[in-house]
Amino acid sequence: MSDMTSNIEWGSTKLLREVERLSGAQVSACYQCHKCSAGCPIAPDADYTSSQIMRLVQLGAEREVLSSESIWLCASCQACTTRCPMDIDVAAVMDALRMLAVERGARLATKRDTRFGRSFLGSVRRHGRVFELEMLMAYKLRTGDFFVDIDKAPKLFKRGKLKLFPRRSGNVGKVRRAFRRAAKEERQR
Repeated sequence: MSDMTSNIEWGSTKLLREVERLSGAQVSACYQCHKCSAGCPIAPDADYTSSQIMRLVQLGAEREVLSSESIWLCASCQACTTRCPMDIDVAAVMDALRMLAVERGARLATKRDTRFGRSFLGSVRRHGRVFELEMLMAYKLRTGDFFVDIDKAPKLFKRGKLKLFPRRSGNVGKVRRAFRRAAKEERQR
């Protein structure tokens, strides 16, 4: 074993197994080709790229992953999932990590992350899945950063990642029930 690898503190596989169960994605199959990160529109602004998040999950680095800004910046645009040669649903992994972060009370890096999370979850509650344009508008209203990142909008529209109208999930009722159940459990704490 080289000196470099002997300094790595490996975590348990508990986080990996939990994320795989929640997401239905085989994170352990990721071999770090970085295609997910190469296609990610938020990668330049993230603290960790999607491929780095996948590796941290594999290593069991729970604290780093669940407190990461990246899991909240992910717009679930599916670019990463589409590009993955192993058919790993990276966007579902990010969803699972957000759920675990909330469940475990992981400290978010900034108030901006909280505002993004509320915008994201509000959109999912209404449509059963994220409607990116609505989510971004809600986020911009919450932060007051109306013109930050505006240069990315034309690229996202051109690539078909931002739609003018929402696509509802076939399971909107199921999603809404999950939100009601979570709110009820939160009140009981």
